[in-house]
Amino acid sequence: MLALPLLAGAGAAAQDPPAKPHAPALGSEEGGLRALCDREEAKLLQSPLLVRDPALTAYVQAVCCRLAGPLCPEVRVHILRTPYFNASMAPNGMMQVWTGLLLRCADEAQLATILGHEIAHYHLRHGLDQLRDAKSRSAFATLALMVPIAGPLASLGAVAGGFAYSRDHERAADAEGLERLAEAGYPAGEAPRVWSNLLEELKAEGGGDAAKRSRLFATHPPETERQRALEAAAARMAGADRDPGRAAFRAAIAPFRMGWMEDELKRRRYGESVALLTRLCGEDPQDGLARYFLGEACRLRDGDGDAERARRAYGEALELPGAPPEVHRALGRLHRRAGRMPEMRAAYARYLALRPDAEDAEMIKTYLKETP
Repeated sequence: MLALPLLAGAGAAAQDPPAKPHAPALGSEEGGLRALCDREEAKLLQSPLLVRDPALTAYVQAVCCRLAGPLCPEVRVHILRTPYFNASMAPNGMMQVWTGLLLRCADEAQLATILGHEIAHYHLRHGLDQLRDAKSRSAFATLALMVPIAGPLASLGAVAGGFAYSRDHERAADAEGLERLAEAGYPAGEAPRVWSNLLEELKAEGGGDAAKRSRLFATHPPETERQRALEAAAARMAGADRDPGRAAFRAAIAPFRMGWMEDELKRRRYGESVALLTRLCGEDPQDGLARYFLGEACRLRDGDGDAERARRAYGEALELPGAPPEVHRALGRLHRRAGRMPEMRAAYARYLALRPDAEDAEMIKTYLKETP
């Protein structure tokens, strides 16, 4: 059993939740809810968004098991390629982890913060509470929003809404999740950083109240309350010097980061992307890949001074490990736009030398032929 909750207002976590049956009767409300989720999990396994990489899935599953303890056999991790920050856990033990969340975590402890929170929802059977609440209000549409789970991205967003718990549920999950994080040996101080980082991104795009622009913050406790509660609770916990698992986490996601950063720019929320990529560059000043994509985000935002910010980021990326050949193409594009033809030719030539089979190679060659 977990220790007493450390967060203010987390009374639900202080209760001793009833032992969760491993196989509730199919005719019961919980059995019916699990059966519904089982059917959707079967569809999820056929989704084109499912990341079918055994090593990455095994890594995230192992982190889950470290947090879940005896519940480990009941938790099944599915990673979905979507650029948004989210994770959810259904009442049958099916956990979704979105790649936008993985991209935003600095280390394993930050990932464990979110996974522990979702495991707490499952352990405390909040999904069943939601079903009972929906039935009491004859609001079965709430349940309907929980499915389809395996559909396109729009449907996945609806799922996030379907599993939007009450703020009391979220406070309880915060408390138990933090306990699980500490008991698993992670530094609890990483937990409040997850939320402060996400808030910085949201405020970078439009400022104001993040709760009005994010379903995540709309259903969770107010961000200032949550930030203070998590920081206070983490400060009371030992283990600030524990290893947050940064090296293991970065090794696990390294093969996928470029694709996930491309996905991030396709969201077309360039202010948020600049904030995210600036933070990633700060966390690892030797990260040439993040530096290149920071340049891309500035170029695509195309505000005052962004062309110069992009050029500077590309130049810095070239001096760092991990910068892709595309940085030369990006520089060529900037030089072409500014009329610096000799520099454009040199950059494009370097790109073609490094990527002779690139899909846009013929187009680049056309630029070179047309330019004296």
